[in-house]
Amino acid sequence: MKHRIVVLGAGYAGAIAAGRLARRLHPDDIEITVVNADADFVERVRMHQLATGQDLKRHELSQVYAGTGVRLRRARVTAVDVDRRTVALTDERGADEIAYDTLVYALGSAAADHGVPGVAEHAYDVAGRPSALRLRDRLARLAAGATVLVVGGGLTGLEAATEIAEARPDLDVALATRGGLGDWLSGKARQHLRGVTARLGITVHEHTDIARVEATGVVTGDGRTIPAQVTVWTAGFAVHPIAAATTLTVAATGQIVVDDTMRSVSHPEVYAVGDAGLADGPGGKPLRMSCASGVPMAWQAADAIAARLTGQVKIPKAPLRYFNQCISLGRRDGIIQYVTADDRARPSQLTGRLAARYKEVVCRGAAWSISHPIPYPVRRRRVTATRTETAATVS
Repeated sequence: MKHRIVVLGAGYAGAIAAGRLARRLHPDDIEITVVNADADFVERVRMHQLATGQDLKRHELSQVYAGTGVRLRRARVTAVDVDRRTVALTDERGADEIAYDTLVYALGSAAADHGVPGVAEHAYDVAGRPSALRLRDRLARLAAGATVLVVGGGLTGLEAATEIAEARPDLDVALATRGGLGDWLSGKARQHLRGVTARLGITVHEHTDIARVEATGVVTGDGRTIPAQVTVWTAGFAVHPIAAATTLTVAATGQIVVDDTMRSVSHPEVYAVGDAGLADGPGGKPLRMSCASGVPMAWQAADAIAARLTGQVKIPKAPLRYFNQCISLGRRDGIIQYVTADDRARPSQLTGRLAARYKEVVCRGAAWSISHPIPYPVRRRRVTATRTETAATVS
């Protein structure tokens, strides 16, 4: 009987893990099933582009995995029973359940409101395609002179604010950030960022906490009001609560705690990758939620699973470290901030059009790797034991 590998989620981490497993393991020995609510792979790093009216290339998962042996199950995950090794699903036919021998948990994250009142009722976000399309529709209905406030000064907030301001120069765009504008960047990168926001006419509210979101704007922690007909919330991400409802060991964030091979510390047949997993990077610093973390986590998990199932003594190690932060500032400008292995800014950076092109190459490369899970012939290794034996080995 075949060893059943179930991958939950087909974002960057889940899709790459499934493709890499298909490339390394012989199809006569394994059965790989990818469960995803959407029929397409969604380029999450481009959701700010989608929100401003740009049309993105579709990546149909059925085409992505055609000929790889990977099965696609379009359904929504409602629960995981790690003791029975089953996943509860729901689709257009109703409720269902599937079993696994090895689980790759890659359900990702959604926008986090951090308990701020009014976010759910009044704010928009770009954490996924449905929410980005909702914002797209709202922005399209705004008349010239309307006010838009982006809350959050991280990478997502910077990209959303600059994209909106560039696409709609007739709008009054503002950005509220808890710290200083780009205060984690190098000096020259911060200077360039300030120049871009000034050129695009973005009003920046630095060192500003948001206490409440209302239909007509926000109220700050010190009692001020910032008017906005549209508030875009980009103040971080939160994982889906499914893992926390299981007996898996999870952190306070709800992320599954994993070892250096992305294997759950409490349930060895479960691996967590992407935003869903809490893994240590260089210096014991947890990897941040990002595509830059999710991709190497997926490589590591797939390689570890393949090694263990095929009896390899040595498990390959993926580069769980950072090299740069890529920030698009509209379609014609950007910042590539070079960083240390543990994600601290170095004094060097690229800015301007060259940085924008660099970021575009990175995005296209990530999408290409998803769309070509088996880009060249490889020797697929045979699983060295039966399902029962491999399940025991993985455990």
